[in-house]
Amino acid sequence: MAESERDAPRLRPAPLLFEPAEAVGDPEHFFDLESMEDPGALLDRATELTVAFRAAADRSVEFQAMAAAQLADPRRFDRLSAEAIGERAQWTEAYAQKMIEFGRDLLRARPTGA
Repeated sequence: MAESERDAPRLRPAPLLFEPAEAVGDPEHFFDLESMEDPGALLDRATELTVAFRAAADRSVEFQAMAAAQLADPRRFDRLSAEAIGERAQWTEAYAQKMIEFGRDLLRARPTGA
């Protein structure tokens, strides 16, 4: 992520509401989109969900990177290698190393006290 992208204010995506347990078992059910009859409303809600999922995925990746950096911190007596972190997160060792570096950058950029 570019420096300017990190500094830009985050979009406020539509809230993701958890699906009721009975809906999860129905493969045709997806956030009640299948019941929407107005194609304009369907496009609007599906677009909101797309933006929300992308924002959630981006934010989750940042948290993964920060956690990887913390787990690999050489000051920790129980630190993990990039290989062990990759195995735990189902990444290659090379990708784990990139995520550790990304996480270190994110942690350095955090305001003190955060």
